[in-house]
Amino acid sequence: MEIKNEAMLITYPDSLGKNLKDLEYVLDHHLKGVVGGVHILPFFPSSGDRGFSPMDYTKVDESFGGWEDIKRISEKYYMMYEFMLNHISAKSPYYLDFLEKKEDSPYKDYFIRYNEYWPENRPTEADIDLIYKRKPKAPFEDAHFKDGTVEKVWCTFSEEQIDLNVATEATRAFIKDTLTFLADKGASVIRLDAFAYAVKRLDTNCFFVEPDIWEMLEYAADILRPYQVTVLPEIHEHYTIQQKIAEKGYPVYDFALPMLVLHALYSGKAEKLLHWLDICPRNQFTTLDTHDGIGVVDVKDLLTQEEVDFAVQSLYEKGANLKRIYSSEAYNNLDIYQINCTYYSALGNNDDAYLLARAIQCFTPGIPQIYYVGLFAGENDLELLENSKEGRNINRHYYSLDEIKQETERAVVKDLFRLLAFRNTAKAFDGELETTDTGEGTFTLTWKTAEETALLTVDLPKKTFAIVHSTADGEKLIF
Repeated sequence: MEIKNEAMLITYPDSLGKNLKDLEYVLDHHLKGVVGGVHILPFFPSSGDRGFSPMDYTKVDESFGGWEDIKRISEKYYMMYEFMLNHISAKSPYYLDFLEKKEDSPYKDYFIRYNEYWPENRPTEADIDLIYKRKPKAPFEDAHFKDGTVEKVWCTFSEEQIDLNVATEATRAFIKDTLTFLADKGASVIRLDAFAYAVKRLDTNCFFVEPDIWEMLEYAADILRPYQVTVLPEIHEHYTIQQKIAEKGYPVYDFALPMLVLHALYSGKAEKLLHWLDICPRNQFTTLDTHDGIGVVDVKDLLTQEEVDFAVQSLYEKGANLKRIYSSEAYNNLDIYQINCTYYSALGNNDDAYLLARAIQCFTPGIPQIYYVGLFAGENDLELLENSKEGRNINRHYYSLDEIKQETERAVVKDLFRLLAFRNTAKAFDGELETTDTGEGTFTLTWKTAEETALLTVDLPKKTFAIVHSTADGEKLIF
């Protein structure tokens, strides 16, 4: 199914109910018209990281269901699937075969071997320092072979996620086979997770290495083009990287928006947010929340360091049930560029502020993605956090079907559903955006086509907004 200019739900396969059948029930009984697309986070057999350590892309984890469940959903919603371009599970048949057979393994070229990558007497401390890392450790793990030998392999993230050598013919064949398989299974978009880490080259920081990274992106896009499937590279970094990718015709993520909206709502000032709305890519998926934390690195230079510090400090002061320790090593969080919190709790569980944030997202250029916890205006889940000691679980609540039914009766959720339904159906959003700063934290965002206009009027200090929809039949106040 082709991508629609309609909101996309982001969810784990077992977060809205217990499995994919429950997810389909929730979509059909509660979310019709609310979302037009679904990004199902990894549903493959996995050895860790809530699915992001995939063992086999040809299978659906039995605890979630089967391909027939994915197929039914894909016939009703445009779909996004995950492909971890950078790594594969340490429990995958490919890596296990490599450990058993070493040089005789047909998969030996899938992996980046330390002794083959580095010249003699390297890496030096300077080499390791140069590598772009999100965690304070050298990106290597010991591979223990059946013959008793040990050597290091590249491992950017956890020991369960062994990096792939995307430069070899063997890995390229694996990438092609996997992407075409997923395209045949109903994907509209395939997200290339950890994309910027995939290319490693000596004497670089091994992050978004140009020009190699462009060749990698085009390789994936060329494979999927005959299937009319879009690739979406996932990158958390400086906003100019997103702009460069967009300039080459690829869709991108707007990961700057979450902190810019929080800064605007905390400060009552609109200038930095409006500047971004004027210059941001138009072919993008917008987010306020995802399965990870609220990104900080993405707003560098869109906000000054003082403004970033203010927003982060305000998040901890105004956020509900939030502590700095939840984003620390004590809660298994070593990514210093993200803060673990639901977006609703980041705004103090305040309905007015939260709906205003979502209204701004709906009027931001691009297709709005909304994470399942955010869709139900979910608060920080401290019980799950403490039971697991996993910081990101604060924003990964498991909803039962009964709980979902109750949540849909909350006024804030009903209003959010109504807002998203309007965003999905108003043709004005196929037009052009005009931004107008009306001073003292107030502004308007206007989407126009020849036939329709959608006008959002915002007062940041008061946390209020209004939406007016104008068609040939006249004006209608939506909110």
